Amino acid sequence: MSRNYDKTLEISALYEISKLLGSSLNLKANLRGVMRVLSEYLDMKRGTVALRIADEVSIIAAHGMSEEEIKRGRYKLGEGIIGRVAKLGSPIVIPNIGEEPLFLNKTGSRTTIKKENIAFLCVPIKFKNETLGVLSVDRLFGSKTISFEEDLRMLKIIASLIAQSVKLLMEVEKEREAFIEEKENLRRQLKGRYKIENIIGQSDSMQVVFEAVHKVAPSRANVLLRGESGTGKELIAKAIHYMSPRARGPFIKFNCASIPEGLLESELFGHEKGAFTSAMALRKGRFELADGGTIFLDEIGDLPLTLQPKILRVLQEKEFERVGGEKTIKVDARLIAATSRNLEELVSNGKFREDLYYRLNVVPVFLPSLRERKEDTSLLAEYFLKKYNAENKKSVVIKPEVIDVFMDYDWPGNVRELENTIERLVVMSAGKALTKADLPLNIKDRSIKSKYGIQAKDALPSTIEDIERARILDALTSAAWNQSKAAKTLGITARQIGYKIQKYEIRQSA
Repeated sequence: MSRNYDKTLEISALYEISKLLGSSLNLKANLRGVMRVLSEYLDMKRGTVALRIADEVSIIAAHGMSEEEIKRGRYKLGEGIIGRVAKLGSPIVIPNIGEEPLFLNKTGSRTTIKKENIAFLCVPIKFKNETLGVLSVDRLFGSKTISFEEDLRMLKIIASLIAQSVKLLMEVEKEREAFIEEKENLRRQLKGRYKIENIIGQSDSMQVVFEAVHKVAPSRANVLLRGESGTGKELIAKAIHYMSPRARGPFIKFNCASIPEGLLESELFGHEKGAFTSAMALRKGRFELADGGTIFLDEIGDLPLTLQPKILRVLQEKEFERVGGEKTIKVDARLIAATSRNLEELVSNGKFREDLYYRLNVVPVFLPSLRERKEDTSLLAEYFLKKYNAENKKSVVIKPEVIDVFMDYDWPGNVRELENTIERLVVMSAGKALTKADLPLNIKDRSIKSKYGIQAKDALPSTIEDIERARILDALTSAAWNQSKAAKTLGITARQIGYKIQKYEIRQSA
């Protein structure tokens, strides 16, 4: 670096260095660019940037050195000129390195030290009072009667710019590492949460389910979960995923009955920008998002016939096209499907493709209803009681008489209904103990009818919810299951009836 460089070049060099330091998050590449600018604009013959890590300073970017020479540039604090500047935080100028015993030449890049007149200028890279590293340059001269003030001034400005960039990128890297660690912790927590050992069930029927899950989880086989609504199919699907080799991949869930038929293809396979009026940007579908992991398709029995061939193709060929696109996209996603419907009956009635049924039904797992595993009722009740006590900061207990009613009740909504009931009881409880008087009428009435052999359908509905459900069902039946017509009959909107159908889990019999 020459003492007499032009001011215009100096300003140009600083401008280029500022641009380089803010150009990317690749610190080494940015610093290599800085050294290149120093060489091109200010005639620097050789220079290095060394950063401090703990008690060592290592060269990470240089000009005029080979990769091997850069690797040798490692200094302990206080060792050599670079080590001293890093320790003291003050500049050092060596007028002639050939006459300075403290100059170690550890890199071996200066082979003719004794013959050449080389000055060595070294300044700390400091952010506030913290020394982050060292910037050094070689300067050739022909006379020993020279001044280094201009060179040092310029190097201090450049070192200051480098310090700000290094500090910023160090903070970004720290946040990135913290994010990765947090993500890994969450993944471990999820994996632990959905381990099969954490799913409650001591009944023989649930032990059969657990055995099947342990066998199928390590494989690549498609799984079909069968069972009534509310039996915990999604929980079992997550357990299979987190016990599989795909546990680090995504778990993407999708309910085939929750989206209008016209939007299903876009939701599952994505769409290209401009594929239809509201497609303002490219969007990835659920299968693409599940690449490397698992996709869980709930209520697959409700999948329209028009879309079933595309599901079959992605299962067989592992490929698809987005809506409005021509590019074929490859995907590696394991499918776990679930249904509460009789697929065999749907196949025989021509409402479900037989080839898709066999492709899905590789490993069927049947989840028992709660009435088929009554011995698990008290365990589940205690679990949900503990959960909702904690959420609501309460310490409610369940009287034995309540458990007796629970055991007599058939739980048509299965585990989901039991959970919702416990949550409601805890939230609404005024005392410390839940008694039979606290129970909803429908549970008390139905448990009595069940105990004495009276069918629930023979009795009048016992709650407002039962009455509302019955009216909606009658309206849908009268309107041939046209939701808009049924809503008009009831004096409500199509959106409201859709919500009620979901709430009461009303389904048209196959």
